[in-house]
Amino acid sequence: MKTINVALLAGGFTGEYEVSINSAKNIAASLDTSKYKVYTILINRRNWVYETDGQAVDIDKNDFSLILNGEKITFDFAFITVHGTPGEDGKLQSYFDLVGIPYNTCDATTSAITMNKAYTKAIVNGIHGLHAAKSIQLHQRDEHDIATIASSLKFPLFIKPNNGGSSVGMSKVYNVGGLHEAIEKAFKEDNQILIEEFIKGREFSIGIARLNGKIVVLPATEIISSKDFFDYEAKYTPGVSEEITPADLPEAKNHEIADIVTQIYLRLNCRGMVRVDFILLEGAQEFYFIEVNTTPGQSANSLIPQQVRAAGMSVTDFYGKLIEGTLQH
Repeated sequence: MKTINVALLAGGFTGEYEVSINSAKNIAASLDTSKYKVYTILINRRNWVYETDGQAVDIDKNDFSLILNGEKITFDFAFITVHGTPGEDGKLQSYFDLVGIPYNTCDATTSAITMNKAYTKAIVNGIHGLHAAKSIQLHQRDEHDIATIASSLKFPLFIKPNNGGSSVGMSKVYNVGGLHEAIEKAFKEDNQILIEEFIKGREFSIGIARLNGKIVVLPATEIISSKDFFDYEAKYTPGVSEEITPADLPEAKNHEIADIVTQIYLRLNCRGMVRVDFILLEGAQEFYFIEVNTTPGQSANSLIPQQVRAAGMSVTDFYGKLIEGTLQH
């Protein structure tokens, strides 16, 4: 059987560079070496390189190849684990479509749409059982009237970059006094921001993937943060948040959630693995949509690997099925 050359793309242009590097390390360690030869390609704004034996070999972007010891290496598959731009917003996907290399994520259109929280909410609106917090979208080029925003929505409010990942630039505001500073902070990360009413309830995250041609919903994780909300520090600082996988939910509620996230996956034309974050409203236990993450973190302790193990699968088998499913498609 021919060994499949896999380009594992990591890094990116955002503050999530190191998170992406950790994801790549775990994927590289988990892929079956008898089937896949893995080349980790580091991407930044200056160059795309493969590092080996202390030297950095540039990628030829004309056909996404590299020259190693005089031999030209081409790739059968691209495993994108770049969080934020350009790996999560459709840019790399468009490039790989142009050079004809299959990849593990959603296509360029879905990746671009799901990076935009407001557009995503508009598309999934109307799915049975799905609710969304009331929100306002602001563009940096427009004027913003703090009084109008404060009178349109109920405090507390979440202010977040519309296209951001990993909760960078996000704030929770309890009164009109904190709005201006929170808006400025979010605009440092993005030229569009979302101001959203806070939904009080339990926070969950759930992975979903197409494996062997079938959509598989993984066990949900409940996130219990010691901070006021699940921000960047809460996500990536050990001990700040508790993650319970599988989450303690009744069987009927698990079925209901699985149906909703399956409809989200289909409505957005997702491919590969994605993660849906949501809140179960206190009391009513209604499903409130937060966002879809199309390149979720893959470090050993990230949510998707936790959920894969809780489902009784090995991460090696899971990644293998993602690759094989795309190559056979």
